[in-house]
Amino acid sequence: MGAQDTQVRDLVIVGSGPAGLTAALYAARANLKPLLVGGYQFGGQLMLTTDVENYPGFPQGIQGPEMMELFKQQAARFGTDIVEKDVEKVDFSQRPFQLWVDGQHITAKCVIVATGASAKWLNIESEKRLQGKGVSACATCDGFFFRGKEVAVVGGGDTAMEEATFLTRFATKVTVIHRREEFKASRIMLDRARANPRIGFLPNTEVTEVLGKDKVEGLRLVRHAQGNPQSQMHMGHKVEQWDMPAEGLFLAIGHQPNTRFLEGQLDLNAVGYIKVHNFTRTSVEGVFAAGDVQDPRYRQAVTAAGAGCMAALDAEKWLEEQAH
Repeated sequence: MGAQDTQVRDLVIVGSGPAGLTAALYAARANLKPLLVGGYQFGGQLMLTTDVENYPGFPQGIQGPEMMELFKQQAARFGTDIVEKDVEKVDFSQRPFQLWVDGQHITAKCVIVATGASAKWLNIESEKRLQGKGVSACATCDGFFFRGKEVAVVGGGDTAMEEATFLTRFATKVTVIHRREEFKASRIMLDRARANPRIGFLPNTEVTEVLGKDKVEGLRLVRHAQGNPQSQMHMGHKVEQWDMPAEGLFLAIGHQPNTRFLEGQLDLNAVGYIKVHNFTRTSVEGVFAAGDVQDPRYRQAVTAAGAGCMAALDAEKWLEEQAH
C-alpha cells in the first residue's frame, strides 16, 4: 500500500485474528489479492494467550503469538497484502466502499470485517502483567492448566456462572467474586453454581491487586458494606481488606466488540456486535463479517477461523456475481 492507495481493491479484510487471517488465506488462494488491514495490535486475543492446546493440528500445543505468526505467514505466502495499521473510519453508504487507514484512503469493492472483541479487564497493573501467567478471560481456553488448583472468577452474570461451573472440572475450588450484592445471572445458572460444592461466593467484593511476580499466587481483596462499591470506597466507609490464595484469576465481566468505527455504517445489536444474516452477510450488501465481532457465544479460535473461511467464500461468490 503506497502513500495513497489509488487502486480499487477487490477485497479489503479488516482484522488480523484467526477470522481475518483465514479469510485472507482463502481469498488470496482464490486470486482476489486481498489487502488485510491488521491493526497496530496484530493477531487479536490469541496474542495474550500463552498455551493453545485445543486448536486442531497442534498435538503438543502452541504459543498463541507463535500460532498467529504462522497464520500470518500462510496468508502472506498466497499473496495477501498486509498492513499493521488501524482503520479509523469507513463509508459503506455506497459502492465502492471507502476506508481510511492511518490517514490514507482505500477504496474496495468488497469488505470483510473481522475486528473481533476485546475482553473487559479490571484495569489494574498486576492483572495486565500476569495475563497469560494465571490471569485469563477464557475458561474454556485455559481451564485445563488449573487442574488441582484454587482459582477465582470475577463477574456476576451468566458467563461468570458458566465459567465457574466449567472450571470445577479441573480446579479444587472456584471462588466467584462480585462487586455487588445481587448477581445478574439467570436463576437457573445461579442455582446450578450454588449447588456445586466446589464453588464459593464473595459478593460486595473487589480484586484490587493480583499477587505474584511471575505467576498468580493470590488476590488482594476488599469487601464493602452493601450498596454501591464506588461510593463506599470514596466516602470513608470502613472496608475490610485481605489476601486470598489463588493460582488463577478468570475475568468474566464481558467482552466489547471492536465496532466503534462502524457505528451508523452497519446494523449492530444493543451491545455492539454486528448483526449477520445468511451466514456472514451484514446489513450492507458487499460487506461481510466473521469471528468474534459477530459471535458473542462461542469466541474460540477455531470457530473464528471457520467463520473467516465462510466470509471469504461468500465474498468471492458475491464478487463473481457482480462481475456478470
